[in-house]
Amino acid sequence: MNILKMLLVISTLSFTLLGFETTSSAASHTVSVKSGETSWKVVNKSNNSALELVKVNHDKFPTLYKEEINVSDQDKELMARLVSAEAKGEPYEGKVAVAEVIINRVEHDQFPDTVEDVVYERVSGTYAFSPVKNGEINKPADEESIEAVEQAIDSIESGTEAVYFYNPDIATDRWILSRHVTETIGNHRFAI
Repeated sequence: MNILKMLLVISTLSFTLLGFETTSSAASHTVSVKSGETSWKVVNKSNNSALELVKVNHDKFPTLYKEEINVSDQDKELMARLVSAEAKGEPYEGKVAVAEVIINRVEHDQFPDTVEDVVYERVSGTYAFSPVKNGEINKPADEESIEAVEQAIDSIESGTEAVYFYNPDIATDRWILSRHVTETIGNHRFAI
């Protein structure tokens, strides 16, 4: 099981320790971890990857408990329509990664808790995903997008850690360009 992916998919992971300090050899700095902080907060505070933190501090991380992901057929269909609209013309791997972003958002404490709420989320009056605004979400999904959603669900532990994706050639929001890019697939950048 990939530790990095498991850390970032866990829905309500809280450290049960009173706190500890974690160090990163690459960054040469210390991050204080307080009781109740999620792994996501620790990783974001440290400016290092979760995998790097776990490798250096494996003895300080508590046992992890992963909550089962429940995705209904209706959720899968909605995800496939979004993947089809967002990743049209992108490679299959990119379509899987877009589906993984949806799942990662459901599992992340800073996003809604259901697939439907993630897909239709509004931030400052704007939909998080442009196909919701422009109506592309209402078109049927292509077969490859349906398969990509199934693969994303089946391989959740080894998927992307990203909670954002964008095409830098057409992105209009400068904020998204400030996110840490973890990988590029086709025309999309995936970020945390």
